[in-house]
Amino acid sequence: MRLIGLAVVLALGLVLAPLTAEGQQAGVPRVGYLGNSSASLEVDLLDAFRQGLREFGYTEGQNIIIEYRWAEGRYDRFPDLLGDLVRLKVDAIVTAGTPGALAAKRATKTIPIVMAVAGDAVGTELVDSLAHPGGNVTGSTTIVQELEGKRLELLKEVVPRLSRVAMLSNPTNPLNPIILKQTQLAARTLRLRLEPIVEVKGVSELERAFATISKVHPDALIMIADRFLLAERTRIVEFAEKRRLPTMYPYSEMVKDGGLMSYSPSYPDLFRRAAKYIDKILKGAKPGDLPVEQPTKFELVINLKTAKALGLSIPQSILLRADQVIE
Repeated sequence: MRLIGLAVVLALGLVLAPLTAEGQQAGVPRVGYLGNSSASLEVDLLDAFRQGLREFGYTEGQNIIIEYRWAEGRYDRFPDLLGDLVRLKVDAIVTAGTPGALAAKRATKTIPIVMAVAGDAVGTELVDSLAHPGGNVTGSTTIVQELEGKRLELLKEVVPRLSRVAMLSNPTNPLNPIILKQTQLAARTLRLRLEPIVEVKGVSELERAFATISKVHPDALIMIADRFLLAERTRIVEFAEKRRLPTMYPYSEMVKDGGLMSYSPSYPDLFRRAAKYIDKILKGAKPGDLPVEQPTKFELVINLKTAKALGLSIPQSILLRADQVIE
């Protein structure tokens, strides 16, 4: 009986040995994931990231551990959430959006940071250059300068009598001044008036922003890419629907929730590609030596049901270019 008892103890020891004091497997890499909103709102991005990891042989919970931290749309939570990840000594941190990437860079100079997506990575000083990032940050950056003009151009094709376009933005996003400048330049080229330009720093300011836009009676609305505004997509889409405002969004999720149209990089594709950086870093590569990539896949998504409700007829030329048409 004593021999059996000893065997049981030894077996338990073998099972428990790989676990740390925090109940996690020793020797298994841990990656921090800084989410801007919540898991329920970022399902497509999470699925794409996990798919990318599987392509490189990683299965969550088996040979890699993901430490998730969710900001719930509040950028002021980033320092505390990142502080947790730094204390855990994760092997790398994945971020989405410029504010999250900048907050991560401020939080640590040693832990590798992978931008699943960020705006102008060079202009916001996240990296020294795309080819030679330097420091501890790498990943993917969007081509903001080209995107804003394209969004206005598509919106004008769908709304022929377009003259005045309202814009919704978040001034706390470091990328905001860059996008604003590019959008204004594009508006002048297309002979459009960009007014009102409404800034929203937090949830409490949304209703005021809606009232300001309603008072001016613009012909359409354009939203600047920002993860806080994405987290509030239900309220924004409902407002545009109520005011019968044709709106160009920077995220396809908002079109799937009832918005008119979106044009953007394929964010799931960028999150899937983030796994490639994680794999290289875990195998010893330095983030500063890994070139920053730009998106190669863009998506135009149109909601025909919403267009019909707005009394708009989507040109056939636009429908043929659409990657997804929601009916």
